[in-house]
Order: sequence, then C-alpha cells, then structure tokens
Amino acid sequence: MVWNGKLEKVDDNRWLISRDQFPGMRTDAVIYSNDRLIGNVLNDNSPQQAANVACLPGIVGNSMAMPDIHWGYGFPIGGVAAVDAYQGSISPGGIGFDINCGVRLIKTDLTLEDIDGKVKDLMDELYRNIPSGLGSKGLTKVGQKDLSEILDIGSEWAVENGYGWEKDLEVTEEGGHMKDADQTGVGEKSRKRGLPELGSLGSGNHFLELDVVDDVFDERTAKAYGLKKGCITVTVHCGSRGCGHQIATDYLQKMEHYMKTEKVDLPDRQLACAPLSSRLGEEYYRAMCCGANYAWANRQMITHWTRESFEKVLGDSAESMGMDVVYDVAHNIAKMESHDVEGHREDVLVHRKGATRAFAPGRSEITMKYRDYGQPVLIPGDMSTGTYVLAGRQGAMKETFGSTCHGAGRQMSRKTAIENLNIETVRKKMADQGIYLRAGSDEGVLEEAPDAYKDVSEIIEVVCNAGLTAKVAKLTPIGVVKG
Repeated sequence: MVWNGKLEKVDDNRWLISRDQFPGMRTDAVIYSNDRLIGNVLNDNSPQQAANVACLPGIVGNSMAMPDIHWGYGFPIGGVAAVDAYQGSISPGGIGFDINCGVRLIKTDLTLEDIDGKVKDLMDELYRNIPSGLGSKGLTKVGQKDLSEILDIGSEWAVENGYGWEKDLEVTEEGGHMKDADQTGVGEKSRKRGLPELGSLGSGNHFLELDVVDDVFDERTAKAYGLKKGCITVTVHCGSRGCGHQIATDYLQKMEHYMKTEKVDLPDRQLACAPLSSRLGEEYYRAMCCGANYAWANRQMITHWTRESFEKVLGDSAESMGMDVVYDVAHNIAKMESHDVEGHREDVLVHRKGATRAFAPGRSEITMKYRDYGQPVLIPGDMSTGTYVLAGRQGAMKETFGSTCHGAGRQMSRKTAIENLNIETVRKKMADQGIYLRAGSDEGVLEEAPDAYKDVSEIIEVVCNAGLTAKVAKLTPIGVVKG
C-alpha cells in the first residue's frame, strides 16, 4: 500500500503532514528524509502510521519519523513520540516487541596487522561462543532467582557474576539498569521464554560484527570515545529475546481490552495504549523496564564471551588488547525525561521505536567521560557497509526530544527478499568485499541481505544535515555473525 495523503516539503531534510489532514490528529507529523529517500518512504504507507501516532492521547510536540522509517506495528519503525508524563498514554507499539533492542560497540587497540590470518579463526570462535539464530539458547544456565535479579538490575547482575568489568556499566545507557523496573507485572510465560535465551543474539537483523575504523570525521570526539583510524572494533546488535517479546504481547492484549472497555477511539487498534497514570499503564512501563534490563544483561554477557574469544584466538588478555566498551545504546524503549516544550521545561515519556537517544553535550544523563562531546550514537547499516558512530547535537534537543535514527531501514520486506534474492549472489558479494560471514541459515542471510536495506550513508546525511547528530567515525566490516 502506498501513501496517498499530502506531504509538504519543509526543507531538504524535513517533510510535514499537517494536523488538519486527518480527524483525530492532535499535532503535526514530521518525517526526516531527503529527495532521494522519500520515494521509498511513500511506497509502504508508513507516513500514515506517523499521522496515526499524532492521535495518541497526551502527545506533546510533533509525531516524528526518522529517515530509516518503514512500516511497523502501530508506530512506524523509526518513530518518535513524547507524551506528557502525567496526562499522557504509553503504547507498547511505540516501543516494539524487542524491548531494548540496541547496539553495543567494543573497541580494541588491535590493527588489521595484529589479526592478519586470524579473522576466520576469530569469527569461528565468536560463532561458537555466542549462540545465534531462531530459537538460539544461551550458554549459561541461569535459574529463576538469577532471572529475577536480571529483571531487577540488568547489567549489574552480569558484572557482579563475572560477565564483564565494572567500568562497562559507566558507558551503558542508564548504567544498564532501568531503576523503575518492577517484575510483579512480568508474567510466567515471559520468564519461561527468557530463561534459556540469556546470552544469545537471536535471529532476524541481530548480528555481531568485526569491524575496522576506516574513517574518522571528528578527531577530538573520536579520541574521547577511544577510536583511532585502523583499529579493530566489535559491534553487537540484539535485544531482550523472547522475554521482551512476551511482555509486549501480554500488555498489547490488555491494552486492546482497555481501549474497548473505555471506548478510546484511535485510528489503528495497534496503537493500543493506556494512561501513564493508570494501574495498567504504570504496570506496563515497569515491566518494560524489566525487559530493558534483560537486554542489557544479554549484551553484557555477549561482551564477556567476545573478550574470551579474542583471548583464546590471539593469546593475550582482553585488558592488554584494550577491549573496552565504547558505549551501549537502546533503540526500542520509552524513557522518562525532561525536555523543553514550547518554551517550558516538562517531564515527558519519550517513545523511541527504531530510534536512538542522541543527547547533546552537557546533558546530565551522559556519562561524565563523554559529557563534553555529546552522547555516542551507534548506527549500523546493512551487513556489507558497517556502522557509523555519531554524537548527539543541539538540533536533536530542540526538535526531536534528543532522538535520531537507528539504522539503514528496510526497503524490502523479509518475504520479498527471500523470494527475489539469490543466496549465492549475496554470499559472493560479501566475500568479494573481504567479509567473512557466519550464519545459521540461508534464509536468514537472504532476509538481511544488503539489497534489502536503504543506503545507510544517505540516512546519516539526513540526520547530520538536519542538525540532530554529527559524524564521528565510520566502521567497515571484515567479519559478520548473523542471527
């Protein structure tokens, strides 16, 4: 289905859907895109979802969509919406099923020369140590008591139990621990699904990537982040696995029932929501925080096994190789934050669904290590192009509640990719670029083939030209483990 509504071009990076275009819109919808990307946006009708989000009770500011926008559940993927912290509503569709799907970047002091002839061995060891694929199970057997602590304190549990270093927490968003978590609203099915999967990538677009820093655009900020041209890095992209998915599923059902009972009128039932001030709204928010904590513990454990893999293959300690976490960002989450709204400071809940926090220098939420430089923002492209490291800028604080894009964004559905792409062609393209690929299935590779995604460089140009972020470095893959 294509978009048939009116879309007004505001400037080279912004497009507007006016609030008077559809009944029920409480505010405007703004899509960040350029002339080259906008055609793809119009082809899947995701602008309609951005307009629908503008109908959310208690929304403040605009409904927004980043340039990697594509069709999602309720909210478009790439959607951002803030609601009043006291009179607004919370919507699971504005967070996504994979609660706290996010990206972690680990740097090293190694160069290509240091791992010459060892890339295949490294990737094979990472593939063995970090389970991936549909239904993958973690290597560590945790019990119900452990899981309860993970839902409560996230990455802190992992570090306390030997999975990583204390300083990893300092460079993890929220310290790897959403303190509003309350597991009384997390059902048994969520726990049962999450228990065996801790420490695994999962399937879909999740991955672990061995990269080299190819370009540095901002030497001062890159140095603060610990990145040098030519150094080897590891990028991890995964989330809360079945635990988070089940939390979202359970509360969507409850909120759909609430909307029918209370006769809440919205243009799409997938926007099911509940007031933040209600018992249901608060219960979901606190359960979502538990799902976020699970995801941070998951990425922390994967970090530990990544370090162990390097140690085994290269025969040196992770400390000696400088394997520090640069940063860990969430891009499927809702956060209680304070922002300027029409000239006044207000407490809001910011839904980011396929969107990344991008706070500008000076915000207290940024770890002291980076506070003068802006929050690190990690934006993966497709598996052949690698990852951009950006820094948050003031434009994001003024326009998007401190938010930016999260990736390249799909331009082809998974089904279409499987039906139209050729596995040998995809594998050959990767090999010709010098990228060693490990994956659990051919179907998984086709779903995530480079041709299924937009050009991430175009996405980055939009958010940087719009003043939301600034480029710091570009990482190019030499090895990929696909979930």
